[in-house]
Amino acid sequence: MPTPLADGLGAPPRTALRDLSHPITDGMPVYPGDPAVHVDAALDLDRDGVAVTGLRMGSHTGTHIDAPSHTVAGGRTMADVALDELLGDALVVRVRALAEGEVYGWDRLNAEHPLPDRLPPIVVIDTGWARWFGDARAVRHPALDAGAASELVARGMRILAVDTLSPDPTGTSSAAFPVHEVVLGRGGLIVENLCGLDDLPSQVRIGFFPLRLGGDGAPVRAVAFV
Repeated sequence: MPTPLADGLGAPPRTALRDLSHPITDGMPVYPGDPAVHVDAALDLDRDGVAVTGLRMGSHTGTHIDAPSHTVAGGRTMADVALDELLGDALVVRVRALAEGEVYGWDRLNAEHPLPDRLPPIVVIDTGWARWFGDARAVRHPALDAGAASELVARGMRILAVDTLSPDPTGTSSAAFPVHEVVLGRGGLIVENLCGLDDLPSQVRIGFFPLRLGGDGAPVRAVAFV
């Protein structure tokens, strides 16, 4: 007799899905200098017989993924990224009580629990800064030290995911992106603007599901399988 699919005695446990993405809304915050987001009614159900929403936004809107070509000349684009790269085991590293603009390094990453010698392909850094998304403090977020990023890559990380506008400082006079250079420069990927990390298990499976854009990046639906 087949195993019942409905909830109840004898039913297999169900995996809960956790959305880690900010919703895309009209006028939502963007990285300084990026295209503004416009979401409006293009067609009306009463007037046109169908409802269609018009979207105007940049490829790095909201919760999104950076391909190497975002900062690396000749780097691979999203068209070169295989689907199986975007789903895998993740380690959630909590780095809290950071000051505005603080650059945190390897010691802070290891403060709560020492990181293993071999990391899963996805490393998520939870700074708690997602609560300031849309606030003026969002651009004054903490940033990761490039040396720490290099060590994460050396230990097996392929996707660096953060809950801030960038793993590098935002809004500085310098146009340098040292963490991007480390991660994207070695063929990895970066996901920015995650949310909903507060009580996520430290070891979890995560998928990043981008729009099928072939360029430098794309908005993603980030999902944790808990």
